Amino acid sequence: QVQLVESGGGLVQAGGSLRLSCAASERTFSTYVMAWFRQAPGNEREFVSSIKWSGATTDYADSVKGRFTISRSNAKNTVYLQMNSLKPEDTAVYYCAAKRTDLNTRRAQDFGSWGQGTQVTVSS
Repeated sequence: QVQLVESGGGLVQAGGSLRLSCAASERTFSTYVMAWFRQAPGNEREFVSSIKWSGATTDYADSVKGRFTISRSNAKNTVYLQMNSLKPEDTAVYYCAAKRTDLNTRRAQDFGSWGQGTQVTVSS
């Protein structure tokens, strides 16, 4: 399993922006499909976005499409989530996850490596 460390969370007003980062310990980072999930209190962990190995293929939940952008730097072993036009309903703990295959990349239970999470709070 790869070790993942998220950063970049915080408190922001509605309409603002944040950029999350997730640094991986694995030298073979480019062989992992990376994803972001989030979990609000009382809710299940939900898919936000994923990006395949080269970064050419991305996927987004409908709730964030057009506002969030996922990207990766295989040279820096890091995946990013740029979040714009934030809404109070985006408030959650955001988790970075990694897996080898590109099957079921919207299912949290299919990911074997997880970061500790970073809190994002959007005030109205």
